[in-house]
Amino acid sequence: MKNSRRSFLKIAGVSALGLVIKPVFNTFASSEEHAEHLKPDFSKKNNALTGKRWGMVIDTRKFQSEEDLKPIIDACNSIHNIPDLKVKNHEIKWIWEDEYEHAFTDSENEYVNERVKHLPFLVLCNHCDDPPCVRACPTKATFKREDGIVLMDFHRCIGCRFCMAACPYGSRSFNFRDPRPGIEHQNPDYPTRTKGVVEKCNFCAERLAVGKMPKCVEVSNGAIAFGDLDDPDSTVRKLLKENYTIRRKPSLGTHPSVFYIV
Repeated sequence: MKNSRRSFLKIAGVSALGLVIKPVFNTFASSEEHAEHLKPDFSKKNNALTGKRWGMVIDTRKFQSEEDLKPIIDACNSIHNIPDLKVKNHEIKWIWEDEYEHAFTDSENEYVNERVKHLPFLVLCNHCDDPPCVRACPTKATFKREDGIVLMDFHRCIGCRFCMAACPYGSRSFNFRDPRPGIEHQNPDYPTRTKGVVEKCNFCAERLAVGKMPKCVEVSNGAIAFGDLDDPDSTVRKLLKENYTIRRKPSLGTHPSVFYIV
């Protein structure tokens, strides 16, 4: 009798464990099927742009309204196959506009300049020098390169969203559904993602690898600069030297690589 009971409990335990593990294996199996489609090509060509710590400077003085930001956002969305999803909670965002009081929560004060207070700001992944998202990821799907860019390996992402919880800037999006039906014109040169994968801005690492600037920089008419923060002669360093700039939530100590001239 005892042996029968022990056998029943053993079988029940194994069955329960199987139910728990099966979705995990299914996730990996699904990932394997799409592995080739989930890998952007970041391999550096002969004309690749290189730097020790890439950074960005956004000159907010050159923007007047949301209409000025739209071409920049649209260009990023287009080349990265970012879907246009109507359900707000399902939105995928790499670069988007936000209000000052939301973007710079620890800089808000009741006497803030009126222009700044009502100006739409471009926000994106800050490619922090000390990125908490990298520490939070259990599969190393998100990692920091030697040049400071924080990247995602979509193939390794298991959709746990720990990175999203760790990011204090809300710079990551989760694919709650298959994003592909929401892509109007698919760019064959960049992989689409699948349901259950986190994604974010990659500083256009795929373009740097072939000698091109990030797309947002290219279409910004000079409002966005990109370069090596470690190079004192770079454009970004000169802008930082000559202008007063702010960063998002500096008190957190993540050391964002995106600066704003205000």
